[in-house]
Amino acid sequence: MDLSGKVLVVTGADGALGQAVAATLSGYGAKLALLSHAAVGKVKPPAGAWQYGGIDLTLETAARSAMERIVQDAGHIDGLVNVAGGFRFEKITGGTLDSWDVMYKLNLRTAVVSCQAALPYLLRSTGGRIVNVGAMGAQKASAGMGPYAASKAGVAQLTEALADELKDRGITVNAILPSTLDTPKNRLDMPTADFKRWVTLAEAAEVIAFLLSDKASAVTGALIPVAGRV
Repeated sequence: MDLSGKVLVVTGADGALGQAVAATLSGYGAKLALLSHAAVGKVKPPAGAWQYGGIDLTLETAARSAMERIVQDAGHIDGLVNVAGGFRFEKITGGTLDSWDVMYKLNLRTAVVSCQAALPYLLRSTGGRIVNVGAMGAQKASAGMGPYAASKAGVAQLTEALADELKDRGITVNAILPSTLDTPKNRLDMPTADFKRWVTLAEAAEVIAFLLSDKASAVTGALIPVAGRV
């Protein structure tokens, strides 16, 4: 795939998946604008990438300001990858509404706010792309997964609704639905699991790269399982 000349925004760029996505997209020649909630300097970005730290993507003003700065620095925006998010395991019995609010804000609100902030610039691009990160676990929630699954189900519905809204305006909107990603934190939390069955970060990033490419111009509104062997 050739992503040369494309300016791609990656949210949650300081996380494990965000870093893998950045490395993969850079390898295909993309110019990257990396957004993170943490301060700049936490992780080393690919060469030539723009970094924007301390961005609270639950706030519309912060997201709009970040997109404006990106366009000032890079000239345009061709794609948005919504990686920013979080996870909380909590059963409903004995749980709190706070967990539902936190998961909504981190996983769904950040995606909606980022899409709205980037859209004015994506509409100027020829072949704009949005890729969201959902979760296979949102298709059938198990005990303790309610708040997380509900928020990620919202990401799926956002993807479908926005794809339909933009289908005649040259922008595709898709989502990947990973099963368990092979991250250091997941290994720590599930030490007895068979890690070989999980999805590697590079594998997930490759699917995202395809959806951002010109080769995926006919794909929109898709919720693509990236299941590994789980």
